[in-house]
Amino acid sequence: MTEEPKSKSLEITLGIIIVLGLIASFFIWQDARMQRNGRGRDQTNAVSNARQMGLALFEFETEYRTFPTAATRPAVEKENGTAIDLTGSSSNALFRQIFAANITQSEQMFYAKIHGARKPDSIITPGNILEPGTCGFSYISGLSSSNDPATPLVLTPLIPGTTTFDPKPFNGKAIVLHIDNSVTTYEIQKDGHIYDKGIDLLSPKLPVWKGKIPDIRYPDL
Repeated sequence: MTEEPKSKSLEITLGIIIVLGLIASFFIWQDARMQRNGRGRDQTNAVSNARQMGLALFEFETEYRTFPTAATRPAVEKENGTAIDLTGSSSNALFRQIFAANITQSEQMFYAKIHGARKPDSIITPGNILEPGTCGFSYISGLSSSNDPATPLVLTPLIPGTTTFDPKPFNGKAIVLHIDNSVTTYEIQKDGHIYDKGIDLLSPKLPVWKGKIPDIRYPDL
């Protein structure tokens, strides 16, 4: 007489466990989907910002014959009498020359949501432009529009001090602005590198570098 109630009780318990499992799975799936969507928006924003940076860099080149380098700093300081600190070797420091040359007054285009970065506060007084953490892009110094149009110019999310990319910020994608102002989204491979026709994009073996090691300037995070 007691077997049937026990059986029903077991069925109810199993049913509750299954329902709770389904509910948990739903929330896990929903959270993962929201994270993917958020990263997708972050990627779209970074692509848009890279394109804007390309326009600003070309305008800078029109004035100074090359993209920002340590060599353009004296001319920028002399012509604009700027109080902006242009010292340093990071991408932040070189990009500050664009502000000093009065080409832009917006920090937003230099932002990418990578590890260690934070949104700019849009305060552009001399001591507050592109502060540490507000730039999310690495930059290849020493280039101009006379280089191969396919040459990488601005990249993210490159891990500082390396030639490998962090797959976490943009769902395993890397964003690269080329000298022709095109922006390409590359799949980051298991080794952390991105490739063009089987060649590491930052390797001197890539024809655009002509055997030279690219002069990578990392963001100050």
